[in-house]
Amino acid sequence: MSVSATKWYNNQPLFVTAKVVGPNRPSFTTKTRRKRRREVIQKRFYPRFLVSVSSEQDYVSSYLYSNIQSPTYQYPLSIMPKFQTLKGFKDVLPEEFPYWRFVLGKAVELADRYGYQQIDTPVLEETRLFLRGLQEGTAIILDKELYSFEDLDGTHISLRPEFTAGIMRAYVQHGMHTRPKPVKLFAIGPLFRHEKPQAGRFRQHTQFNAELLGEEDPAADLEIMQLAYNLYKELGFQNISFQINSIGCPVCRPPYIEKLVDYFEAHYDELPEVDKRRLKVNPLRVLDTKEEATLALLVDAPKSVDHLCEDCATHFDTLQGYLQALDMPYQVNFRLVRGFDYYVRTVFEVWAEELGAQNALCGGGRYDGLVESVGGPRTPGVGVGIGVERIVLSLKAQGIQPPELPSPVVMALHRGPEAKLAALKLTDALRAAGVPAALAFGDRSLKSQLKSANKAGVRYAAIIAEDELARSVVTVRDMESGEQVEVGLDEMVEWVKARV
Repeated sequence: MSVSATKWYNNQPLFVTAKVVGPNRPSFTTKTRRKRRREVIQKRFYPRFLVSVSSEQDYVSSYLYSNIQSPTYQYPLSIMPKFQTLKGFKDVLPEEFPYWRFVLGKAVELADRYGYQQIDTPVLEETRLFLRGLQEGTAIILDKELYSFEDLDGTHISLRPEFTAGIMRAYVQHGMHTRPKPVKLFAIGPLFRHEKPQAGRFRQHTQFNAELLGEEDPAADLEIMQLAYNLYKELGFQNISFQINSIGCPVCRPPYIEKLVDYFEAHYDELPEVDKRRLKVNPLRVLDTKEEATLALLVDAPKSVDHLCEDCATHFDTLQGYLQALDMPYQVNFRLVRGFDYYVRTVFEVWAEELGAQNALCGGGRYDGLVESVGGPRTPGVGVGIGVERIVLSLKAQGIQPPELPSPVVMALHRGPEAKLAALKLTDALRAAGVPAALAFGDRSLKSQLKSANKAGVRYAAIIAEDELARSVVTVRDMESGEQVEVGLDEMVEWVKARV
């Protein structure tokens, strides 16, 4: 007997072929010989890949097998490929969607309340859109995190790692800068970054994004911050506050960065290697360090708020005055910076005390030169990005339960073909009237259908048999109490609506 693999897929055999010559050919004449044949094949040939054939019918029933009379036998693999999500990606199962619907529903409700219009942009854009105008170090880091490839026409394209750049491209491409100011937009969708997965942070994550374009007024910064703050507040979060900072503008930031670099170069030998690299490619990122040695040096490091130009200082002071007037808790955090170079002046995060080390819920800031970098006119802007997965994780950590999603209230049960047709019509009528309803599928016994109704958690089981159908009634069973009443078939919809 010889055994070889055939039908390969992704360098793995889908099944193997056993060729038998002469009188020793395996036979299906007796159970003993079938068992003997299985033992021979499994013990001597491909023991990890073969499965036993339990009967002649099983053997010939699948297209994977050859004719049983042929001297060539084909055996399916015992271990078929098991597909799983890629590292850093996550399935959102039905059990989690009450949280998702709760979060996204509240986000859209607030966006409508604040006068923001929804926009959606493609998940694929030209790679250069995401890399334009970035400092060398930031561009290198982002380029490593991008999911990029060359399209069939040679264009280098990437899955979007953030919303703002694509929205600015759409803003310019479609002439939205001619609309009355400010232009308020929001978007919801997936973003992609090839970075190390963390709690609540995946390589594909869903974000709620809000942008306010065309206003330099610090009140615009405040409105974006209010939108984020009130989203968390109305979702049930407690003890939330802002961390804020001003990182200046193209006028005052370069002199500040020079002072920052001078300070750390005086302590260069004390810096860890990672922060030495940051100091060379993007000095502001040193402020965001997690290295203990650098944290000790930050105590006496220059602070951006002490080196603002007059306009930036006035802008920041005005924003703080607004926050104080509205009793919105905040703290100036001189270490707060953003991951993209296009941010100017205001940067902020929303924090929750109960979340410990992972207390930052979301972040945003002002980007007054971003529209110009994609070919548009000078347009000030401010925005925020809020990760949905992060909110869901935080809701669970704080023990906040979302509202239950609607589920069927009634299940129509039936006995007999005519009764099944009536059950179909009743289910359709209930749904058309806004009542969640389900139908018991198949032609199972009434007892089995009642078990299905119980597992589905419906409140009422509407039973239609030939007897009920002849009298144009429905037997309605209360699944909690077990009580039954008869209701006219034509009155069933109103009867249910009056009780749910």
